[in-house]
Amino acid sequence: MTAPSPAPAAAPARVPFDRKLARAAQTVTSRALGPYQTAIVRIGFSLTWLFFLVREFPHRHEMYGPDGPWSFEMARRLIADNRAFTVLMWSDGRLWFEVVYGLAVAAAVLLLLGWHTRAVSVVFMVGALSLQNRSVFLGDGGDNVVHLVSIYLTLLRCGQVWSLDARRAARRAAEGREAAGRGELAGPVLWIVLGGFLVAATWFSPVTGEWWMYVLLWVLWLGQGLWWLVEQYAPGEPRVLLDVLANLAHNAALMVLMAEVCLIYATAGWYKIQGSRWQDGTALFYPLHLDYFTPWPELSELLASSGIMVMLLSYGTVIVQVAFPFTLFKRKVKNVLLVAMMLEHAGIALLLGLPAFSLAMIAADAVFLPTVFLVWLGARVAWGRDRLLRRKPAAAGLPPQRPATGEAVDAEAGTDAEAGGPPGGEPGGEPGGEAAPRTLVG
Repeated sequence: MTAPSPAPAAAPARVPFDRKLARAAQTVTSRALGPYQTAIVRIGFSLTWLFFLVREFPHRHEMYGPDGPWSFEMARRLIADNRAFTVLMWSDGRLWFEVVYGLAVAAAVLLLLGWHTRAVSVVFMVGALSLQNRSVFLGDGGDNVVHLVSIYLTLLRCGQVWSLDARRAARRAAEGREAAGRGELAGPVLWIVLGGFLVAATWFSPVTGEWWMYVLLWVLWLGQGLWWLVEQYAPGEPRVLLDVLANLAHNAALMVLMAEVCLIYATAGWYKIQGSRWQDGTALFYPLHLDYFTPWPELSELLASSGIMVMLLSYGTVIVQVAFPFTLFKRKVKNVLLVAMMLEHAGIALLLGLPAFSLAMIAADAVFLPTVFLVWLGARVAWGRDRLLRRKPAAAGLPPQRPATGEAVDAEAGTDAEAGGPPGGEPGGEPGGEAAPRTLVG
């Protein structure tokens, strides 16, 4: 007598479309996605711009200042036509140039550290746009990426982890709500100072800048004031509403940044396909023999002497750039190509002497790095810091209690809390709940 055949497994229940849509809406409004990715983008681009400013410090007057071949009058005529934004058009004095350059360096340092990231990101953007638009013919691909990402950073909540803001928020949470609101004067003072600068910028709006730039600056400034008022006097539902709007802006800017990186590689790859030198695999042979792009002549000569190596690198560059946007939904393949592109830019920095361009592109690529790797990297850096400073690592806290309702704990929110930031939002609290009061532009 044969055993009865097992009953067929029941098909999984089909989730209705409206429920999927509601779940997606809840995801993009309840938390700021990619906290580690946006933090590494913030660190990468601030470090890139700081490296460039420090490296070119001895030549700053010839590049962007009053001693450059692109004179103030020539810049004024060009900006009158293209309406580019730069505060260097307010005055042609040497002192004003030194102030702007110094503020650009200071903003890059503070953004790298994550100190009042919302306010400092605006100063970072103003400094980057002002210097780059003063002498537009000095830019390259890396400058263009810094130009765009500096605008996106003003909308990203990039201080959730790996920042002084996150550490301050963790300390406030430990001290309690009453202690958190005392003694913070840096935020309101910074907000007042930036308000005065914004009034001056609006006064000079007929000289430089499109109207949308001033609208963006005013919206950001007024938004920070409204955020502070709500946290101080209405921390309930109005605070939740502002958090939802901030999450929407963050997630939209993050998607634009990711699309921008894909567009850069797609257009670069497809343009290369149309070139005859890329088609026959000899494109990389020529820049390796240009004195201007050979900081290490012996190494460039060694690489260019191998025809097979030049052909493989030429074809491999095109394949990686064209294929990358199509691999975003295949995680393992995407990660392999991501490593290949970062190594490619490291080779460009070494062989062609373009470190700022390579750093900017590597920082842009970092938006696609997996969260597990970034959490591991952060833990390794923290361990190395503790070893270097010879201090004991922070004691690990108890694991969070499972919800009584049986709902799954969000994994990404848990990793946020382990890294020193609260789950799902900017430092200061969880979306949907009351948070410790933040400073005006924290």
